[in-house]
Amino acid sequence: MTIRLSKIYTKVGDKGSTLIATGEKLLKSNVRIEAYGTVDELNAVVGVLRDTLAPEPKLADIVKSLIQIQNELFDIGGELSVPLDVLNVSVQQVVSMADVERLEREMDTFNESLPPLENFVLPGGHIANSTCHLARTVCRRAERAVVRMSEQDAVRDEVRIYLNRLSDWFFVVSRELSRRFGVPEALWAQNKKQ
Repeated sequence: MTIRLSKIYTKVGDKGSTLIATGEKLLKSNVRIEAYGTVDELNAVVGVLRDTLAPEPKLADIVKSLIQIQNELFDIGGELSVPLDVLNVSVQQVVSMADVERLEREMDTFNESLPPLENFVLPGGHIANSTCHLARTVCRRAERAVVRMSEQDAVRDEVRIYLNRLSDWFFVVSRELSRRFGVPEALWAQNKKQ
């Protein structure tokens, strides 16, 4: 199926509303719009992270994962734009527990070469590390938005679980990026209260 977008502006949103995939008009403040809008924002941050890492051949595996994650985030956005009673998972691309398990396997692989954590880690040390932490925090916000949405409209568990696991993935990858770039992790200075 080919989608052709010949006209980008529709003026539908000029009065604060937007159309979801079913054609229903919702206010832009609606929890559904907030949820898939935050997932879209996360996808943009992941794009910045991917572009930051792409010039480094030693990071090709992470870039490949980020491309897959961006496609999965687009799938989540599409899913969230459709009420669950209309969603047809046999036709529409959706995230699955297999995607969650892939994230877990990747984290386990990265963790094998990382030192154990003995303190909280602060974002920083390298732009790639900081951007990864930015993705992690936007991912947590997307997860919270999906949970808020699920209080009013049904959402498949896989969406929430995927976002929860993905934020963990960004944390582990931020540590792996510090390791690969050879920069020390910035640790939270607890000694001020000791």
